Amino acid sequence: MAINRNYLAVDLGAESGRVIIGTLAEDRLSLKEVRRFANIPVRLPDGLHWDVLRIWSEIKSGISAAVSRNSEHIDSIGLDTWGVDFALMDKNGDLLANPFHYRDSRTDGMYKEAFRRMPRERIFENTGIQFMEVNTLYQLLAMVVSKSPLLDVARTFLTVPDLFNYWLTGKINCEFTEATTTQCFDPHTRDWSRPLLTAMGIPEQLFQPVTEPGTVIGGLAAGVANEVGSERIPVVAPACHDTGSAVAAIPAEGKNFAWLSSGTWSILGVEADQPVVNDQTLKYNFTNEGGVFGKWRLSKNVMGLWILQECRRTWARKGEELTYDEITRMATDAKPFQFIIDPDFNGFMHPEDMPEKIREYCRNSGQLVPQDKGEIIRSLLESIALKYRWVLERLGEITGTHFERLHIIGGGTQNRLLNQFTADATQCPCLTGPVEATALGNVLMQAIALGHIESLEYARSLVGTSFPPSLYQPGESKAWDQAYVRLMALVESSG
Repeated sequence: MAINRNYLAVDLGAESGRVIIGTLAEDRLSLKEVRRFANIPVRLPDGLHWDVLRIWSEIKSGISAAVSRNSEHIDSIGLDTWGVDFALMDKNGDLLANPFHYRDSRTDGMYKEAFRRMPRERIFENTGIQFMEVNTLYQLLAMVVSKSPLLDVARTFLTVPDLFNYWLTGKINCEFTEATTTQCFDPHTRDWSRPLLTAMGIPEQLFQPVTEPGTVIGGLAAGVANEVGSERIPVVAPACHDTGSAVAAIPAEGKNFAWLSSGTWSILGVEADQPVVNDQTLKYNFTNEGGVFGKWRLSKNVMGLWILQECRRTWARKGEELTYDEITRMATDAKPFQFIIDPDFNGFMHPEDMPEKIREYCRNSGQLVPQDKGEIIRSLLESIALKYRWVLERLGEITGTHFERLHIIGGGTQNRLLNQFTADATQCPCLTGPVEATALGNVLMQAIALGHIESLEYARSLVGTSFPPSLYQPGESKAWDQAYVRLMALVESSG
């Protein structure tokens, strides 16, 4: 009789956290969510922070719920989160302060200071990472510039998933895919970039040795196991960066495909055998982040559904709670291509009155100004799809590839209107799913680490069999081509 294998995926996103049991039984995968919770940042006098203590409490509650509700043995636990944010620990291994949120404004203006200390070209040569002021590098530099006393007493740097893994096991672990998001990591040496850290004045002794995804860190610490009512279940570092786990679960075959992780952030890219660090990737501000099994994710971030989420929050504060079905209906009913925005405009980065920010952008770029919610939503979704086309074209130019299909994964695949807009804008067939790609990739890497699955190829075939994708074919392109010309002008004008 075949043995059912059960893996617990703790999947922490920038909007919510989930604790999910993934079961492998008779060559099929299934997922069962046992806990979901909001991940809400907290604003303090010094800035915007993650509430890591509440998240830690929710993680333990989720593990406890999984242990008590699941009648079968749990083989392992794996945790993934967003990138770039971090914690500093003192000499006793205690947390020094609540980690800052990447959308905090303390990194504003840090490019100028960073490039004064090391030219932009050399930073890219040393890291291969796209320039975004949210990156760990600029967060740490902001601490250096402000002479933060935390840097004087800190002994260990841990990314957010490394922090939770430390609390789970009592063991320090710095996982590779997460480390590569920091813009402090050298893809050529596969180690921290010591010359860069020295130039920025960042204490390099804070950074610990890096381990590969699929590493068994250890068992649950005795105190944690006792608290959640479990055995000392093995804890695996999957791909701890959520996009790394999501890409591991793409049900793809062959090579002529690109992938799009669609959610709060959108990330569009390809798998590469080596990091691509050259003049083209620097020019187009592409990034090289670590993947699983020696692969690299050559990709670019696009400000995805964050802008829509912020619009929804703004309207809710004003007394109008809109469901996503209502939002989709409003967008469907609105007239197409009235307004175009560049989703990556820096003014959309911070949490503010986003509808007003969109109106201001249209006003300042010489366009008509959207008046109602449907106009705002439709223009936003169309603009995101057009920016996907821009990234896909640059990606084809860099790699010399004509993409036969685009695999869209993640929570954003539930937005069917955006899926169709993406197929229309890119003129590329789009295969969507799975929705819970990150949790699936997390589960699959646990299974591989424990020897229950023999290869990534087989793991991906399991995903395709268990969660068949949906196909979106491109429609008429003329109107999209005309709108794309407008988007190109906006991108060029913003530099």
